[in-house]
Amino acid sequence: MKPTDHFGVPRREFLRQTAWTAAAVSAGLVVRPGESESNFAQAAEGTGPTDPNQQASAKPNLVQLENQKPGALDWQLTRVRLDKPGGFRSPWIEGYCSKQSVAAGETLHIMVSTDPPEKFKIEIFRTGYYGGRGARLMSSLGPFDGKAQPLPPVGPRRLRECQWEPTCSLTIPPDWPSGVYLGRLTTLPGKQKPYWQSYIVFVVRDDRPADILLQVSDNTWQAYNRWPDNYSVYTDPKGTQGPWADVSFDRPYGKYAQIYENPQSIGSGEWLCFEFPLAYWLEEQGYDVTYCSNSDMISPERALRCKVFISNGHDEYWDIRQWDSVVKIRDAGVTLLFLSGNAVCWVSPLKPSTDGRPARIMFRGGPYGGNYKYAEDRHKQHGPFPHRGPDEGYLIGARNVEPVNGGGDWICTLPEHWIFEGTGMKYGDAIPGLVGWEYHGDPPKDIPGLEVVAEGTAWQGGERPQHWTATIYPGPKGNFVFNASTIFWCQGLASPPGHWLPWSHWSRPHGPDPRVQRITANLLQRALRRQGA
Repeated sequence: MKPTDHFGVPRREFLRQTAWTAAAVSAGLVVRPGESESNFAQAAEGTGPTDPNQQASAKPNLVQLENQKPGALDWQLTRVRLDKPGGFRSPWIEGYCSKQSVAAGETLHIMVSTDPPEKFKIEIFRTGYYGGRGARLMSSLGPFDGKAQPLPPVGPRRLRECQWEPTCSLTIPPDWPSGVYLGRLTTLPGKQKPYWQSYIVFVVRDDRPADILLQVSDNTWQAYNRWPDNYSVYTDPKGTQGPWADVSFDRPYGKYAQIYENPQSIGSGEWLCFEFPLAYWLEEQGYDVTYCSNSDMISPERALRCKVFISNGHDEYWDIRQWDSVVKIRDAGVTLLFLSGNAVCWVSPLKPSTDGRPARIMFRGGPYGGNYKYAEDRHKQHGPFPHRGPDEGYLIGARNVEPVNGGGDWICTLPEHWIFEGTGMKYGDAIPGLVGWEYHGDPPKDIPGLEVVAEGTAWQGGERPQHWTATIYPGPKGNFVFNASTIFWCQGLASPPGHWLPWSHWSRPHGPDPRVQRITANLLQRALRRQGA
């Protein structure tokens, strides 16, 4: 049978009825007794992705209509300032939101501090394509009389949880489409003083049926956030990899603090660094896409109303309830695209804030990986951990491996596969620098129908090699799971305004590449059964 036939009806039915089910049970891929049956029942009742009338009730032109509206010429940060060389925060103006995501009709509280006190304004932008401009101005708020809000004390487990007074409350209008929104904070000082800027970031979600659900990786943004002064899950004095530190979403996002210098990122998490190019490209192409945060996936209902679920960028930290949800949606027929690297690496329980708001505190609870050697080594070296997660290879198609850091070329090894149709790629052809900063490797040997479509070597500093693998395997209902095996996949799709190309470990992606664009289009066309996509 040719690779291009792997998702035809005969093979799909065979896998669904025999090998896939047997291997899924033995590997622990299926959900607990009674749960999967309820999901299939949901699908039959018209709430799942197999409902033939689903698209009739969707709004397939919502994204196209939104992107016909005028984009903003001025939405990026122009003047930024850190409190010290090598610092992470901008006390002149900084803020955060009361929720990671919010729906139309719900209220978002915005907390801002200005030290020294200054008048300031807030401009709310939705990021997208917008004719190449990258964002649209949705609302201007203020001016407000700013004040210095207190630095939170160091709490138990080094928690820095702000309890700032709200500057304003924003009720999301019904005509604001789902997307990732940036609030640009700008001081308005007198004539002899410059202005300073930073961002706040939040997701507007919806519950409509849509083709694609794009999950932002904000658990990981928060895990790496070092605001106000080197406080993250990686900076506890006991060590960088243990379960000792709590981090709160009730604090500003500081400057991105990892592999490259990006001062224009202040307040935006890792959205502009690692994820925005994918959203920009999807909206440019007119795909019917909607958005959610990691916390929105602690139950599967939202994703069951979509055909494709995408993990984007650096998606390292997952609450175990996210795992359960994504297993359920895959088993119900949703296609999974892991356009990400280092995904599903750490179990990160989401806990309520001190005042009881859900999913506002998280920590590194323990490794995913089951009994896989990488997870076992982490548990021995950095534990004991209170939580352990299943082997992520049986969800993603490949695993987190040691060393997980590095860079390299993305090399085609199965050119006859349908994902390469129209790319012109031959065996051994490489997309330079596309693998990095972190990736996946060592696919499980017992997933029926799994194929390695690309593989090669990533080098950590040019000294420590690791074998990475991009994979694809069929799901039980004609869907499939693709693993791009790199944080940098979206760098090959677009280079929108406000985005800087990253680099790491003496390697870097080169920016948009028509082969990455065509592979992604092929994946979506197959998943959505689109004509001419």
